[in-house]
Amino acid sequence: MDLTTALGNINWLSVLVAGISSFLVGGIWYGPLFGRAWMVEFGFTEEDLKKRPPGKTFGISLLLAVIAAVILDMFIGHQATMAYGTIAGFFAGLGWVATFLGILYLFEMQSLKAYLINAGFCILSLTVMGLVLGAW
Repeated sequence: MDLTTALGNINWLSVLVAGISSFLVGGIWYGPLFGRAWMVEFGFTEEDLKKRPPGKTFGISLLLAVIAAVILDMFIGHQATMAYGTIAGFFAGLGWVATFLGILYLFEMQSLKAYLINAGFCILSLTVMGLVLGAW
């Protein structure tokens, strides 16, 4: 399939919903679930986080999540089922994102806990994205 056909087959509403789902997963993951542990692992304080421009930070994060959803949708194809999308999203998170994060964390000498928090988010987020994309 060529790029024009792949882009023409994208369900833009499902891509938007998938991007928003990743954004919501991140809010829960880095909020009540692992927010404090993440802050400790990276040495952030509440004051540090308040200094970041929220519109820019959250706006660009949402844009990047939508871009990831577009690419995942092109990868799984427009005829994917919910089960296939979920599995493909999981393996994209585990097999590509988490492994490359692992390489980066080794060279950056980050903690295993920091890696597990961030890689876990990527795996879960792509799994949910795949589920949403496959369901539509």
